[in-house]
Amino acid sequence: MDFLVDVLLDSVLDTAELIPFLLLTYIAMEAIEHGTAGSAERLIARADKSGPVVGALLGALPQCGFSAMAATLYAGRVITAGTLVAVVLSTSDELIPVFMANRASVSVLGTVIGIKVVIGLMAGMLVDVVLRALHRAGDGHPHIAELCERAHCHCSAADDAEPTDEVSHDDHHHDHGHHHHHHSHEGHGKWWHIVRSALVHTVEVTLFIFVITLVFGLIIEYVGQDTLATVLGNHPVRATFLAALIGLIPNCGASVAIAQLFIDGVLGFGPMLAGLLVSGGMGLLVLFRTNADMQQNVEFAGFIYVVGVVCGLLANAWGIVL
Repeated sequence: MDFLVDVLLDSVLDTAELIPFLLLTYIAMEAIEHGTAGSAERLIARADKSGPVVGALLGALPQCGFSAMAATLYAGRVITAGTLVAVVLSTSDELIPVFMANRASVSVLGTVIGIKVVIGLMAGMLVDVVLRALHRAGDGHPHIAELCERAHCHCSAADDAEPTDEVSHDDHHHDHGHHHHHHSHEGHGKWWHIVRSALVHTVEVTLFIFVITLVFGLIIEYVGQDTLATVLGNHPVRATFLAALIGLIPNCGASVAIAQLFIDGVLGFGPMLAGLLVSGGMGLLVLFRTNADMQQNVEFAGFIYVVGVVCGLLANAWGIVL
């Protein structure tokens, strides 16, 4: 019973950490949706060129919320697929706290983070280049409204209602003050709809994340770290594939287990790198919840897994030891 309470508490805390990131992201997306098309296009143009660089650097910060934020922005096509790849691969998740708690070498920690950032940056840029060459990079326009339609939050109601608040040209000449009054309330109404829609999205995604986090937390707790050590510690190649598979579990416990097993000497550098590259916080979970194209989500997860395994196997082959 105690372990159930512990997992429940951890799930609540892990999920609560994401709420500010999700809410701010949705507010920004709704503001873009209600803003001018030109501004949105300029934002996307900038993200298209420098997105993977910014994404890889943000992912290195000790907070898995950035991957959730990036997944949400990608679902609305505000950022590119390469930017999301860069964020997920470079996300440090629980790596930094675990290393610091175990008084691991700062140089080792810096090396691991640096390698993850470089791999995330290179993979992200490669994805964007390939998708553009194949004409699969999207139409260059945000699709934020589609998120609202799937969530049934009616956040376009403000836009639909705006014409009714406008007065005619003739009425403007008769009552200038009346027109100004309507315009003022229209501005307040617009921002209320933006915030309300963002809250609806945030609550919906947060509840989904909490349930999945709780389920996987119970599984990890039930299996136990000793069992993971037995499965992963015998063969480096098999350990690389399995560590990357464990890294796909959308739960902070997965990255904690992988980092701890590396510090304890059970996992080598290759398997650890594979597992932590794939373990991108809640990014994949949010992607599957918010992005409508399920085949695209599966392909994305598969690509992340392949990158993690390949990099882990290369580290094994080169005999990298930290």
